[in-house]
Amino acid sequence: MRVGYLIPEFPGQTHVFFWREIVALRARGVTVRLLSTRRPAGSSRHEFAAAAAAETHYAFPPRFSALRRWVARRAPGLQGAIQYLNSLSSAGPKARLRSLAFLASAIDLVEYARAERLDHIHAHSCADAAHVVALCRKLGGPPYSLTLHGDLGVYGTDHRLKMQGAAFIAAVGSHLVRQVVSEVGLPPDRLLATCMGVDTVRLAELAVKPSSRAGQLRIATVARLNRMKGHLHALAAVRRAVDQGADIEYTIAGEGEFRPEIEKCVRALSLEDRVHLVGTLSESEVLSLLSRTDAFVLASVGAGEAWPVSVMEAMGAGVPVISSAIGATPEMITSGVDGILVEQRDEAGLAAAMVHLAQDQQARTRMGERARATAQSRFEVSVTAGRLLEALGGASSPP
Repeated sequence: MRVGYLIPEFPGQTHVFFWREIVALRARGVTVRLLSTRRPAGSSRHEFAAAAAAETHYAFPPRFSALRRWVARRAPGLQGAIQYLNSLSSAGPKARLRSLAFLASAIDLVEYARAERLDHIHAHSCADAAHVVALCRKLGGPPYSLTLHGDLGVYGTDHRLKMQGAAFIAAVGSHLVRQVVSEVGLPPDRLLATCMGVDTVRLAELAVKPSSRAGQLRIATVARLNRMKGHLHALAAVRRAVDQGADIEYTIAGEGEFRPEIEKCVRALSLEDRVHLVGTLSESEVLSLLSRTDAFVLASVGAGEAWPVSVMEAMGAGVPVISSAIGATPEMITSGVDGILVEQRDEAGLAAAMVHLAQDQQARTRMGERARATAQSRFEVSVTAGRLLEALGGASSPP
């Protein structure tokens, strides 16, 4: 099978889980051609990034040679593509210009798919990139499918238009399956509840070194520095836990526009000697951080969080996770067994979980062992990639 695998602005710093799935699909004998909308604005620190960028085909800006070949073939599918664009809900000159960019990119993608003899295109986006692959199909390109990685509201509008021509929609979490069925109106048999897996074998090999002093807890968060990731709530919880006698050391990995607010909060809470902002880390550096972490914290709030890869990685490494109940985390974690769930913005609950894990090292060890077992049984990338491959193998466009 020859599959086009489209990721917007690939490779980015958060794209390591896509690369793992690509490797797993190739290990199963699939020919995977890497596609993207355009080159990423920033750089990625991951080891695979340079090689991945070198083999990725970018549909924007479109190649003039591809447009010329399409015109020479008498512009197949143009009428259907125009009807699609005229159905978009956005209006105005700016929206019209964007729609022309969608069309030009789709033409480029059609010609690339013809040259590479692609059987299918799977797009990891339900935003603008979904319009491009839907238009590509209208223009005579191969069947396509989409993955929804978060709440529909995060990915723009016109979801029915994007999805109605897809062979299937992979949704990262049952809550997203329900959203698509209820808000878009697709039948459940067109939905695949899935997740992007992790390398549990590699994670299990980490020599995690728990802190040896009673009452001490080294915690970490790996996430972009964005308000919705809940760093301020986690910091407030650290202050509460310290005031209750726990010896907390908190490492925050990631970068983003919210860094000044986080630094201001650290100073306001007098946590300068306990909180370390270490910036963006490569995959190997994240693994190193997990190996010296006693508990992982994700205090996200609001919409947009789906099936957090960082939670799967921590669980695979045998690190207990303290997480807000958001997205699919209630599906991932059995609270009190292989992790601890708290309500969003519940700083007292976060603090209580930190104090509990700091004081009860045996409970922390048991929870970490059960977290690893959960990850191995449910989150292994070779298994999750196999589910996607099975869906791709049976994919055909709806009538």
